[in-house]
Amino acid sequence: MRRRIFGTAATTVVLGLLIPLAGCGGSGDGADDSGTLHLVAAEYGNSPATSSKPFWDKMATDFAKENPGIKLDVKLLPWADIDREVSRMVKAGKAPDVALMGSYSDFAAQGKLYPADELLSVTAEANFLPPLADAGSVGNTLYGLPFVASSRLLFYNQALFTKAGVKEPPKTWSDLKAAAKALKDKGVKYPYALPLGPEEAHAEAMIWELSNGGGYADSSGNYSLASEQNIATWTWVKNELVAPGLTGPTAPSQLNRADAFGAFLQGEVGMLNGYPSLAHEARAKGISVGTAVMPVADSLGTGETPPAVGVADWMMAFKQNGKRAEISKFLEFVYQDKNLSDFAGRYHLLPSTVTAARTPAGGGLDKNDQLFLSALYTAQLYPVNDPSWLSVSDTIKRNIGRAVEPAGDPKRVLEDIAAQAGEASKKN
Repeated sequence: MRRRIFGTAATTVVLGLLIPLAGCGGSGDGADDSGTLHLVAAEYGNSPATSSKPFWDKMATDFAKENPGIKLDVKLLPWADIDREVSRMVKAGKAPDVALMGSYSDFAAQGKLYPADELLSVTAEANFLPPLADAGSVGNTLYGLPFVASSRLLFYNQALFTKAGVKEPPKTWSDLKAAAKALKDKGVKYPYALPLGPEEAHAEAMIWELSNGGGYADSSGNYSLASEQNIATWTWVKNELVAPGLTGPTAPSQLNRADAFGAFLQGEVGMLNGYPSLAHEARAKGISVGTAVMPVADSLGTGETPPAVGVADWMMAFKQNGKRAEISKFLEFVYQDKNLSDFAGRYHLLPSTVTAARTPAGGGLDKNDQLFLSALYTAQLYPVNDPSWLSVSDTIKRNIGRAVEPAGDPKRVLEDIAAQAGEASKKN
């Protein structure tokens, strides 16, 4: 029997929240010196001006002042490389002490990680937002410590809506199609941007599937990638949005998230699914942005509200170097409200703890970000607590776009994805 991939609360996480910068700074492999903690972290910035390095430099300085005799050494890696590089380090017997990246469950399955209850106080462990703590747990044990998070909402360009005579955000798929047609008639390049390219197609796919009562797992928590609901979803998207040209000039299978977001910032997109940083960037450019929950399938009706897709990245602590006490001190330090809020604020993400999101010490959240926080409480996250998820998500990213191609067969594509997922599960 397959392991249950979701906990008692609905859960999901995107592998990397921002486009990466080239790696910078930090140590080499391993952590041989007993007075130094080695952290390998993903680079969240997309330019030298937005690099994560200043944050970690300050953390290293402040942590050393509070903990004489312990030095924090940080190595930043691009999102495209960090999973592979940390896996290589672990396999070579040179694991870092701590890593911040998009997945953890494969290391937990190998017995490589300290559980949270050996690192954090009961109060600190209980402070994580519930959906994130659930996604970070294997069984009932927390291994992946959520660091920053977000959720996805439907964005729409209010000026383009006004120009097209669309008076309110869509509530059903039929509403979305009608709005997209009105936008197209007014010359909008991407009435609805549908990024099913290999960068992050699994996020867009899950958003659509959830809006029809489907998703990646059934009620028992097992993969259900080729469910009747999912097949119906992609049949509708192909026939009602893609075929009539309502998704723009670029084939969805070739449109990556970064390109769709870039087009939105150029005022070329009527609607797409986005997260807080895009809203902030768009408003900074003078684009009037509205947000709404994802419209539901007409068969569900407007009374249904599908869960949003949630995203998060994870801190994990490796056992290999035996530095549990030092790691514990570092984690208690970096998860202080002021530090967590500072990092989240740099990238317009959500802090992963209750107190950092709501207290003055944590800086609180602005009105826009509160919408995403509210959605996060009931969001579904990717099944990152399943060791096969890295392989399964890669299969989805590389293949789901074929379902909406002119010659694509949604049923056949989904069944192929499900078969590959089944093989990946057998290996874990």
